[in-house]
Amino acid sequence: MFASPLLTQLIEALRFLPGVGPKTAQRMAFQLLERGRDNGKRLAEILRQAMESINHCESCRTFSETPLCQLCASANRDTSFLCIVETPIDMIAVEQMGTYRGRYFILMGHLSPLDGIGPEEIGIPQLTGLLASGNIREVILATNPTVEGEATAHYLSELINHHHIKASRIAHGVPLGGELEFIDSGTLAHAFAGRETI
Repeated sequence: MFASPLLTQLIEALRFLPGVGPKTAQRMAFQLLERGRDNGKRLAEILRQAMESINHCESCRTFSETPLCQLCASANRDTSFLCIVETPIDMIAVEQMGTYRGRYFILMGHLSPLDGIGPEEIGIPQLTGLLASGNIREVILATNPTVEGEATAHYLSELINHHHIKASRIAHGVPLGGELEFIDSGTLAHAFAGRETI
């Protein structure tokens, strides 16, 4: 494709975004240049500010412009409960549920030795400090139901049990309104293993 070097760089930069392939990146670049220059300038400025000003919360590790995020700074949260999730997006999903009032710890990933992601990379030293504080009564493991998520949950449960704190795992199974004939066998196996007395 014939394009100026700067336009090529813009298209390549847009391809960095998840789900954006070459054609979508090209359309986005041309849209910004043809009809959205003011929006493009605004996007560039906000992107610059975000890259410079957003860091990690010192307590839970989510993204924050301040040393403590709003949830960690809130006096209305129950500090005896800690929910561990893989990403800030997972934390938002739990918050949108509207029933959990405890604190969070965001791993920013999961254990994956093949990718070079070990305990240090997911914040285990910081988590160990939180567990040793004596304030936490229960830790809810809400890692994703993937092989890596399950392995990470198992590793974390051993660490939590070492501190004599109750560790619980969110249930995985049949979704509300789901029909058994359409559920995959792995999900169904989790549902049977996690069955409760009624």
